[in-house]
Amino acid sequence: MKKSIIYDGRELQNDELQENTSRDAAMLAFMSQFITDERRQRFEEILDFRTRHVAVVLEDIFQPHNASAVLRSCELRGIQDVHIVENMNHYDVNPEVVMGSTKWLNLYHYEDKDFNTPTAYERLHEKGYKIVATCPHRDDFTPDTLPLDQPVALVFGTEKLGLSDYAVEHADMHVRIPMFGFTESYNISVSAALLLYSLTNRLHASADIPWHLTEAERNELRLLWTRRSLNRIRQYERKFYELHPEFLTEP
Repeated sequence: MKKSIIYDGRELQNDELQENTSRDAAMLAFMSQFITDERRQRFEEILDFRTRHVAVVLEDIFQPHNASAVLRSCELRGIQDVHIVENMNHYDVNPEVVMGSTKWLNLYHYEDKDFNTPTAYERLHEKGYKIVATCPHRDDFTPDTLPLDQPVALVFGTEKLGLSDYAVEHADMHVRIPMFGFTESYNISVSAALLLYSLTNRLHASADIPWHLTEAERNELRLLWTRRSLNRIRQYERKFYELHPEFLTEP
């Protein structure tokens, strides 16, 4: 995959990584003293099962309950990155359903154009993902047979209309969940939960798929989660830069 990390919701490429490493390490050391030992230990337990080998893409999902349920399933199954494509519909989250899961995820929004799916696909391909459209009527793969030798991005569509034609035709692979009843398809939140459960179980059982986060990615999330765990984060940041003016950049 193309080398990059996420810092405070912004992607840093190769030329920025080195200059941020020392600052981030110092900031993590500073801010970690303001959270409990129990919280730090919990971070480590969660990081052991976090992955970017599987990502989730939501195309034009607008029902708040379904949108929120998918995010909750992603967080619970260790999926860190969710890509949100807004074409005709705005993406809404129901706080009562999401249960704070967005606090621990990286969300990427594509909303600059009338039709943003091509931009999302291009970006995912640049990052090394094989794009997998979830389609009940295509027989390419099931959750048990989908290849996981390369990172995959699972694309889910709306409850009523499903994926756009572009999303289906420009995907690298297609996956369906076997069904044995009269109903045409699963609810999107159920589909996501079933797929993620199966695929992450396969990753956890694998001895040769490199699905774990790198140490750099773990450090990125340690800092991100520590910052999001603190109230009055801007006050802590000001104090940090007072103690470490060498990390201040010129305007």
